[in-house]
Amino acid sequence: MAALLLTVTNPTAVMAQTGEEGAASPGEAATGETAVGETAEGTTGQPVQMDAISVTATRNPIRAFEYPGMVTVIDREQIQTLQPSTPDDVLRFVPNVEFTGGPRRTGEVPSIRGFDGPDVVILFDGARQNFGSAHDGRFFIDPSLLKQVEVLRGPASSLYGSGGTGGVIEFRTVDAGDLLAPGETLGASVSAGYQSVNREQLGTFTAYTTPMEGLDLIGSITRRDSGSIELGDGNELDATDDEIISGLVKGSYGFADHHRVEGSVVAFTNDAEEPNNGQDPDADDVVDKDIRSTTYRAAYSYKNPDDNLFDLDFLTYYTDSQADEIRLDDLGLGPTGEVLKRDVDTIGFRLDNRSRVELAEDIATTFTYGGEFYRDEQDGAAGSGERDGVPDADADFYGIYAQAEITVTEPFGVIPGDLLIIPGIRYDDFSVSSSVASEDTSEDEVSPRIGVSYLPTDWLMVFANYAHAFRAPTFDELFLTGVHFRIGPGVNRFIPNPDLKPQTTRTVEFGGGLDFDRVFTRNDRFQVKASHFRIWGDDFIDLSVNQPAFPACLAAGPGGCDGTTEVDNVSEAELWGTEVEASYEIDRFLFSFGFSTIDGEDADTGDKLGLLTPDQYTLNTAVKLPEIDSIVGWRLLVADTFDKVDNPDEERSGYAVNDFYFAWQPSDGLLQGLRLDLGVDNAFDKNYSRVFTDSKEAGRSFKGLVSYSLNW
Repeated sequence: MAALLLTVTNPTAVMAQTGEEGAASPGEAATGETAVGETAEGTTGQPVQMDAISVTATRNPIRAFEYPGMVTVIDREQIQTLQPSTPDDVLRFVPNVEFTGGPRRTGEVPSIRGFDGPDVVILFDGARQNFGSAHDGRFFIDPSLLKQVEVLRGPASSLYGSGGTGGVIEFRTVDAGDLLAPGETLGASVSAGYQSVNREQLGTFTAYTTPMEGLDLIGSITRRDSGSIELGDGNELDATDDEIISGLVKGSYGFADHHRVEGSVVAFTNDAEEPNNGQDPDADDVVDKDIRSTTYRAAYSYKNPDDNLFDLDFLTYYTDSQADEIRLDDLGLGPTGEVLKRDVDTIGFRLDNRSRVELAEDIATTFTYGGEFYRDEQDGAAGSGERDGVPDADADFYGIYAQAEITVTEPFGVIPGDLLIIPGIRYDDFSVSSSVASEDTSEDEVSPRIGVSYLPTDWLMVFANYAHAFRAPTFDELFLTGVHFRIGPGVNRFIPNPDLKPQTTRTVEFGGGLDFDRVFTRNDRFQVKASHFRIWGDDFIDLSVNQPAFPACLAAGPGGCDGTTEVDNVSEAELWGTEVEASYEIDRFLFSFGFSTIDGEDADTGDKLGLLTPDQYTLNTAVKLPEIDSIVGWRLLVADTFDKVDNPDEERSGYAVNDFYFAWQPSDGLLQGLRLDLGVDNAFDKNYSRVFTDSKEAGRSFKGLVSYSLNW
């Protein structure tokens, strides 16, 4: 991926960032940074800057390069250059992150390092998104509202509790201050876009202001309207109509020196017509699917750089997610007009503090500690009765955690460089209950972690970490009942398993990186970071579908074609993989490369386990044209043949997908404030399928976005 600021590079590499939230804002780009195609050197000859700052990894700002693990930060400029319609578009170049479920947006589910669904923590500005559906996705947000996305890959339960087995994806929404330059207090922007692959029309209007010192207000609304999807094989995927309206209202106010309060509402609605199972390309039934998700947040922070004992953050939130349907025909499991309901509400709060202590002249420590509570409630219905596979249930989670970030300069006075040690531990207690079970399911877990980075020089680092992580069984997994699907005369039924145990993992990871400037010229920079990890899982939660083959099952007589679907624990599992991120940037050119591989198996049987993906390579190269305030580039994603399967029918051919892009943003004159983004995704109309779906992916798509901003 390319960015429009010279100080920003590909999300598989690192980028220049400022401030605690980590993102260089567009306002900064207009005044202190470089515009599209400009150089950063100016008259100073300083090297290109590419330091990404992570906040999600430790809940404190830290250079992504120095963190003892793999973390990727994607900023607003990169997001806009991609012209994304869905979060999949934003994240598809991040190593070992994959979206499965086919091209319909409501079916897209992210995975990290072979873990998907509830094994991945999803956050909107810190608020958990715990909606879960086998066929309706995991979360709902429009990319137009985002200023930054951060992906922490690897175990994260020591800070985030249940679901931290795969990692964390945090979406951060835009603020008024990100869009205003110093001295400006009011602005508005409007944009219109189109992409050909699904005839999607896009319109966005945003207004923002900082009317007085400390006050930041923004409101934004986006509408998308799309139809059938043209696939790479030349066919069209029908029943894909989306009518999306999404919005953001957000405000913050700083007062009384170092205190700040914030409130926001993020809303998403999609009136879609598609099959009940949006991931099935061959489904004949059609439903009117009403997707609604609203997240309400309130936050308080105290940040005083002179106060070493107190650095407080408090967050409370409520998320209401719905995926309700009306059957438009009788080709599914119910009659025409039947109303299906799945509502999931999450309410939670988190409080943490940081204390900074100098243990010695060369040892500085930041202690982060706090607590968290959240509650999930699900309500399912079909007509006037219960909905199969959607039990009425609730779950309560309590957690306390502590972490230290210890920086040692020249350890023992004889070892050169800096040593960063990050130990952490969290205790969680949870209970899950449902009307279909006579007793609650209750467990507790302890999740320790330690990571170490050693930087003997300013251009070399090596790291290692060891961590425990866990994921509690969801109420869907524990209490599934009813019919899963029908095939011929056979019926496959859910079997509840209230004795399901939490899934736990132990991970060892090690790697290193290089960071050079002035490699070939006085104004260039090269950076690379690589990691290898091995994961051992106990009581791995796995979905087992047992269905007799049709029509051979007919010989068994009545009931011979009936089957079951149950969630069980696999006693021992193992996954392993490697990731590489590299980038090189100079005044006129940027280049970045990514690589990922993942494999896994049941340690007892040797069967493949986890959401495995083919080995993947990503490449981005771009030329900067400051004379015309532009950048032009090429992105490439290559996937090897996928044969990490037990069933040959699940194998996939390798593929290469090419994207081209162009951006123009005049830096002065009458056209200042205008921006034009053009692109062609899957330019050569490649016909390919990703893992765990029979659906072909979208074909060639011509994209365009015109934006205009006016600030005072």
